[in-house]
Amino acid sequence: MRTKTLIYDIKAGIVVFLVALPLCLGIALACGVPLFSGIISGVIGGIIVTTFSGSKYSVSGPAAGLTAIVVSSITELGSFDCFLAAIIMAGILQLILGLLKAGRIGNYIPNAVIKGMLAGIGIILIIKQIPHLFGYDKDPEGDMEFFQLDGQNSFTELINMLNFITPGALIIGIISFLLLYVSNKSFYKNSTLFSFIPSPLLVVMFGILLTISFNAYDFLKIDKQHLVNLPAFYNLKDVRENIILPNFNLFNSSKFWIVVITLAVVASLETLLNIEAAEKIDPEKNQSNSNKELLAQGMGNIVSGLLGGLPITSVIVRSSANINAGAKTKLSTIIHALLLLISVILLPNVLMLIPNACLAAILIVTGFKLTKLSIFKEQFKFGPDQFIPFITTIVVMLLTDILKGVSSGLVVAILFIIRDNIKFSFETSIEIINGEKYYLIKLPQQITFFNKGYLINFFNTITEGSKVIIDGSINKKINRDSKDVIVDFISNSKNKKIKIDLIKLNL
Repeated sequence: MRTKTLIYDIKAGIVVFLVALPLCLGIALACGVPLFSGIISGVIGGIIVTTFSGSKYSVSGPAAGLTAIVVSSITELGSFDCFLAAIIMAGILQLILGLLKAGRIGNYIPNAVIKGMLAGIGIILIIKQIPHLFGYDKDPEGDMEFFQLDGQNSFTELINMLNFITPGALIIGIISFLLLYVSNKSFYKNSTLFSFIPSPLLVVMFGILLTISFNAYDFLKIDKQHLVNLPAFYNLKDVRENIILPNFNLFNSSKFWIVVITLAVVASLETLLNIEAAEKIDPEKNQSNSNKELLAQGMGNIVSGLLGGLPITSVIVRSSANINAGAKTKLSTIIHALLLLISVILLPNVLMLIPNACLAAILIVTGFKLTKLSIFKEQFKFGPDQFIPFITTIVVMLLTDILKGVSSGLVVAILFIIRDNIKFSFETSIEIINGEKYYLIKLPQQITFFNKGYLINFFNTITEGSKVIIDGSINKKINRDSKDVIVDFISNSKNKKIKIDLIKLNL
């Protein structure tokens, strides 16, 4: 049984490695820091965070959602080494948040918003990877922002790429899709030989072979800019020279602590959201301890800052790849991290033959798995209070970033909750007894200022000469605004010859 589980975890680890490698490098490039920093954080996220995390399938590493914060923070602090010190202190703050049980905030994000986030990430992945599929790699891998570093945006890039198509890359991309399609067929999955080869690995192997083959033809030859870009290491000395140590010279500066707090809060929120999202697509529906996750992320960020890495969060793209690849235990995540480290140090020349186009195909397929049409149909069937927050999250994510999208979806969801609270808080009825009109309104346990409008509208419908029963038998608290509405109605009722009967209501 353990051997069978190990095989699944190795296959999943290879898949996550192939997904994580370009993203770790691309995010580092987008942040303007040494490429090895992206690998460092990927390795630490896969080993340190995974070891202490309570999540079974979550994969942590450098996050595209933090790119803008990283760039602006480095500019504000003046150097990358000072920023590393901020990462360490942000990690310590995450430890404190975990000890204070702040992770429970993730329990209050509506399902519609989480599913919108998943679908939004899937769509963004597809849109962002299409240019790489066509051999247009001006915008680095890992950039998930709408407004890109190359001056374009997610949509104009799709038009702009048509002027820069690389034939060799496009052919590799198409063949990669065909291989991914074939590998999903039963004959491949049931084959004794092929079932042991993860489909993304098969795609990468063919990509490397085609890249070498195309070198003989000028028309199909793929330049280095369209291949995976890695730092070159020839010995351990090169590795040590690429590790940047933190600088605490700005420790007493207010701008330093603003960066620390921003990093800790945003990284924690992204982690909680991504953990929640990963649990939604987990077939086993495993539940993790969010406070324990904050502690794990804090430890990961402390080590990442000490060794010259980027800030770490749980990342849904890698987590979903891990789940879809059939991981069985945490070992798959650790394997992916070890592969990152070993391959970059020992096999850089091989990795630098991998075309971005075949990696783009793998990520596009991952994107489609996150944004299935059935998800949209399901949310639409649930009604406007689920569908509108879901769509809002997606649209705002596409036009801005993940956190703004989730925040917007959450606001819309809260508005629906307020509406329902106002609409269904009160029980009312109208009866005619012996020719006299009776109005009954039962007050809920708590009345807020949101209920003020409903009370005004209800009292305005009461006709002259009626009798009104206001039942406050279960009411415990009335907001001052709503209380004033009730008091004013009672005061003016004599003018309309309205009789008021109060049941256990103290005003």
